[in-house]
Amino acid sequence: MTFAETLRKLRTERGLSQRELAKRVYVTQSTVARWEKGSRLPDATMISQLARSLGVDTGTLLGAAAEGDDVPNVIMVEDREVILTGGLSALKEVMPDAVVAGFSWPAEAVEYAKSNRVSLAFLDIELGDESGLDLCRALLDINPRTNVVFLTAYADYALDAWDTGASGFMLKPITPEGIRAQLANLRHPFPRRSSAE
Repeated sequence: MTFAETLRKLRTERGLSQRELAKRVYVTQSTVARWEKGSRLPDATMISQLARSLGVDTGTLLGAAAEGDDVPNVIMVEDREVILTGGLSALKEVMPDAVVAGFSWPAEAVEYAKSNRVSLAFLDIELGDESGLDLCRALLDINPRTNVVFLTAYADYALDAWDTGASGFMLKPITPEGIRAQLANLRHPFPRRSSAE
């Protein structure tokens, strides 16, 4: 059962409306609605508050949050089409069970993340006039359990990248082997079927 389903079930079993639960944990009703739709996931502190408000062990909700979706959503944001195309092909090879989407513009990725729980995001650090570091922060605001791996041709960005809470850092070109190495070190592992290695 996903976190969204678990939260909705616990709330309704206790006879609470979304508005009533929202008041108990000091958020808006729309925030609770997004949690129950699965488009957003609360952070660990909020999960603890929800557990107290619903009278359940924190582990129940944390476990549901860790389970995630059966089919992971994986995105790549890269402003150079040739790199995006090659990277998406490598991602599909390594994670044949994932929903893989590519974007050239950060705003498109943010909109996608608002309606789809992103398990893993590969982000170019330099996205034209925009920063992949800022995009990382925006994605983590939407879902703190999104794993972010930065892509760049410049190793100099590594220290800045670590300050964002990213899971990894990958120098271009993007290869299946490089992706597999990153998957082994994710902060928030998710279920997946791997391709033959």
